[in-house]
Amino acid sequence: MEPSKNVPEDFLKPYNSLEQEDKILSLWEQSGYANPDVCVEKGVTAADAETFSIVLPPPNVTGTLHMGHAAMLAIEDILIRYHRMKGYKTLWLPGTDSAAIATQSKVEEALYKEEKKTRHDIGRVELLKRIDIFTEASKEIIIDQTKRMGSSLDWSRYAYTMDEPRYRAVMTAFVRMYEAGLIYRGDRIVNWDPKLQTTVSDEEIEYKEQTDPFYYLQYGPFQIGTVRPETKFGDKYVVMHPDDERYAQYKHGETIELEWINGPITATIIKDEAADMEFGSGVMTITPSHSLIDFEIAQRHGLDIEQVIDDRGILLPIAGEFAGSHIKKARLAIVEKLKEKGLLVRVDEKYVHNVATNSRGGGMIEPQIKRQWFVGVNKEFKMGESKIPGIPSGSMTTLKQMMLAAVESDAVDIVPDHFKKIYFHWVGNLRDWCISRQIWFGHRIPVWYKGKEIYCGVEAPKGGGWEQDPDVLDTWFSSGLWTFSTLGWPENTLDLRTYHPTSVLETGYDILPFWVVRMILMSGFLLGDIPFHRVYLHGLVRDGQGRKMSKSLGNIINPLDMIEKYGADATRLSLVIGAQIGNDLKLSEDRVRGYKHFANKVWNITRFVLESSEPRGLTFRDSDLMNADDEEKVREAHRLAADVSKHIDGFRLDLAADVVYHFVWHRFADEIIEESKAVLKGDDAVLRASKQRMLYEILIVSLKLLHPFMPFVTEAIWQELPQKESDVLMTAKWPAAAKASADKPV
Repeated sequence: MEPSKNVPEDFLKPYNSLEQEDKILSLWEQSGYANPDVCVEKGVTAADAETFSIVLPPPNVTGTLHMGHAAMLAIEDILIRYHRMKGYKTLWLPGTDSAAIATQSKVEEALYKEEKKTRHDIGRVELLKRIDIFTEASKEIIIDQTKRMGSSLDWSRYAYTMDEPRYRAVMTAFVRMYEAGLIYRGDRIVNWDPKLQTTVSDEEIEYKEQTDPFYYLQYGPFQIGTVRPETKFGDKYVVMHPDDERYAQYKHGETIELEWINGPITATIIKDEAADMEFGSGVMTITPSHSLIDFEIAQRHGLDIEQVIDDRGILLPIAGEFAGSHIKKARLAIVEKLKEKGLLVRVDEKYVHNVATNSRGGGMIEPQIKRQWFVGVNKEFKMGESKIPGIPSGSMTTLKQMMLAAVESDAVDIVPDHFKKIYFHWVGNLRDWCISRQIWFGHRIPVWYKGKEIYCGVEAPKGGGWEQDPDVLDTWFSSGLWTFSTLGWPENTLDLRTYHPTSVLETGYDILPFWVVRMILMSGFLLGDIPFHRVYLHGLVRDGQGRKMSKSLGNIINPLDMIEKYGADATRLSLVIGAQIGNDLKLSEDRVRGYKHFANKVWNITRFVLESSEPRGLTFRDSDLMNADDEEKVREAHRLAADVSKHIDGFRLDLAADVVYHFVWHRFADEIIEESKAVLKGDDAVLRASKQRMLYEILIVSLKLLHPFMPFVTEAIWQELPQKESDVLMTAKWPAAAKASADKPV
């Protein structure tokens, strides 16, 4: 059969993703269809259509796109494109996050490396100027990379956690929570980073496996164990479980005399269930100033709390002869003294344990008691108007009760379902949230002091003599407002009324206890509503051997490299097929390469169908109806559409992509097309027309079903089709589950 004039020149060569993707990105951007307002204006979407909205979890401005981001973008774009084609008023709102500690740390490192200066040398104003320059450049990079994944985001609504609208939202949220008594200033134990000289949130703690000596020490009649003998100078309480029969003769509150590091001390027996009877001797001493568990024990029993280590990691006068020494340098000398005094029982040289570090700066965390700002999760407040089941309007409740009710009632549905247990465990054990940070970049706490006077407000107080609190807010405070601050809150905007609560929050399961919890907290208190209807948790992307990707292992797969080599479609598909919801995905370059072949296959299928069709520009005539056999094949494609819809609606994107992949490659290409070749070469014009019509309609259905997963190659093909219902595939109608008529292409 001679090549048809129907075949565009591009199809005479293999699909070239590098040539096509920039062109398609420009086409989408010029169309404006990622903006739901444009879709309504151009009649693509009904003005009263049901809404579907996602707010993009904002990538940090400090980094570049990694495979975790790529998976997130692929999943959310699939959901967005699918719902747009289904006729929903669809909004995917983009943004970036300031990542305050990480950003300031990077700028400070560069400052010292290039000029040998610290932030204190140049001052707060100058440092913030330099951070602004850095973040603007970083934002451009991350936005460009996000677009290259094919993300159909509405960039006209772009938000940044530190822009003016988000600033107003953060200030308003703080003031309202402060006035309700939910934000307070107090002395509690926090994660302290001596290197950066700031508190660090639980979310920013990274536990690194480390091997250290474990020291067994004689503490009077008891044997205790520790990896940190330098903290033990203030230990004057010995804790045991009240049910531990080995120590039944000791009474709670009883005192004993014993020899310790710097001489004799009086120790007090404390019976508390926090003691682990199965670990070591079942007895422990506590250092309340430098351990959260020890601090809570001390609070329960009203015990004295003495600081042993200062903010810089230096031992205080309580350490006697070791005062003024850094804890790392003093440790071996302290151990030697314990040995000389006969208090060192033995040493396990290869004790493996997890050490808390600041993921944003690398410093080791030293728990410290600090005067900080906190959100009280167990403080009662009067609920305003409430849409949260189980929390009536005007009722007295707590943030914790409100967060539990949102998920217990299924108002917020978490998928996969087993992650609900993690949510309930985390919220049930939630402690007051430390929201202040001792850095300069971030939303500065809207509290001012003048003598003993305190003022809290969105705007600075009038008159002189006021000094603003120097601390800034935890980045997660502003991130907690993300679903509604991006839609214009605190103003009652049209976007807020239209798209909130959002339809889905899609993120990695590792962030569930941190960000998801805080968004439900903030939305519940400030709006009396949930932030989203569903939480879709994807797994982590690991290497082909199932290992975490890291620089040290040299196994990082850069999504931008994969896009350059194999195209965005292949990269996306490699992150979806086989990625069961909530499970980690093993990814190798070979896997990505394999899906490039599929993009080429779709391209070649199209070339064959067009070669076999009527001359370019000639529409199918009413007389070119399909015969019963060909009609059944088209109906088969539509039945597939129903299956794909069912899988996407159930968040099984892996199954949806898999069934389309196998239908197009094995059923359509290997069977239907192969079976049609004899008829297409034959002389029977009626049979030939039926086959041409059938192949073209199945191609149309296949392109639509593939589009959410592989938007570039499908859109590139769509632009070359002689007959199509829309100027761009991204706004074409999703295939109907059942075909009513064979008179027109679907």
